[in-house]
Amino acid sequence: MQDTPEFTPILLGSDFNVYGMARSFYALYHKPVKAIASIQLAPTRFTKVVDVELIPGFDEDPVWIESMLKIKDRYKDHKEPVILIGCGDGYAELIAKHKDELSDTFVCPYIDYDLLKHLNNKERFYEICDKYQLPYPKTKVITKDEHDNRQVIDQPFDYPVALKPANSVEWLDVHFEGRKKAFRIQSREEFDRVVDAAYENGYKSDFILQDFVPGDDSNMRVLNAYVDQHHHVKMMCLGHPLLEDPAPSAIGNYVAILPEYNETIYQQIKTFLEAIDFTGYANFDMKYDARDNTFKLFEINLRQGRSSFFVTLNGYNLADWVVKDYVKQDLADTPTVYGNQNPEQHALWLGVPVKTFKKYARENADKDRALELIKEHRYGTTYEYSDDMNLKRWALIKWMNHNYVKNFDRYFAENKG
Repeated sequence: MQDTPEFTPILLGSDFNVYGMARSFYALYHKPVKAIASIQLAPTRFTKVVDVELIPGFDEDPVWIESMLKIKDRYKDHKEPVILIGCGDGYAELIAKHKDELSDTFVCPYIDYDLLKHLNNKERFYEICDKYQLPYPKTKVITKDEHDNRQVIDQPFDYPVALKPANSVEWLDVHFEGRKKAFRIQSREEFDRVVDAAYENGYKSDFILQDFVPGDDSNMRVLNAYVDQHHHVKMMCLGHPLLEDPAPSAIGNYVAILPEYNETIYQQIKTFLEAIDFTGYANFDMKYDARDNTFKLFEINLRQGRSSFFVTLNGYNLADWVVKDYVKQDLADTPTVYGNQNPEQHALWLGVPVKTFKKYARENADKDRALELIKEHRYGTTYEYSDDMNLKRWALIKWMNHNYVKNFDRYFAENKG
């Protein structure tokens, strides 16, 4: 246990990201972590490392800010810092939106709301990429007006194309048959069907249509960073995803990540984050494009990624950075940590059973490296934690793994066609 001044972290949500952050705090300080959420999700059930308080409707205003003002009253006399950490896009946005109302009691390690709205919206993010010479896929924006007023929307790229909602928070509330987190569209007919269904079922924001960067999951990269309160990047950890979840509601969620070091990517993202005066956790998705030997950025998440426990697993405890920054106040003079320079310290992160990874990950040198790490027992998951195991949690993990196996058997082939 580390000798640290008293502090209280509060996590918002109850998903894998929350459990990963709570586990990171618990590994350092051996105290359960408070979490507040609108519903109870499986990853934070039957656990001693996170204590979930449920407030119906807590994931949206006005319930969120009304509840937070009451919660703020609970902590108003705390002498130690109370750190608020949102573990989903919606919660991160709500903290930034109401930062002025909350910062007198809570530490809110988030950028201002205006900047968040620019970065959270994919088309505005790509405008910022242009400004800072960050490569991204060729893109066309599709608006609801364009859909409503024209019979045929221009589609300038060859199929397959990538289609994703520009507003990921609004998309959470849109439901229709065939809905996915993101789409790989194979034909004009499929394109029209998806766009029509989305707007007919309440989606109001734009779509991002993109040239599909060729290659499978193993061409992806994911980067997590922590930027201190003085806007200096203090930690960067790059991962090489080898497999993604094929289920429609989870497309884009990584389920196997190999640590990787890339000086060019680190310097490019560091320069960008410091130039825009970023603060807090950031998570980037990108894909290697063999056509021009660049890594094309897809998006920035203004929080830790769902799979970001791979950072803690590889020795860069995610919770530690915000504590050093706001509690110990000893981060300002430390140099930037560029993760994964030493292959002898690498560990493979998995979000599925080993047998699922072995069956579905593409055969290549990176998979061979991952299999070596598995053989050497240098791998781990977010949710299987030996210090937090009981019969109910063990059964829950077995059930979750069973569902992963079933989903891969059902969806993998059709989403790779």
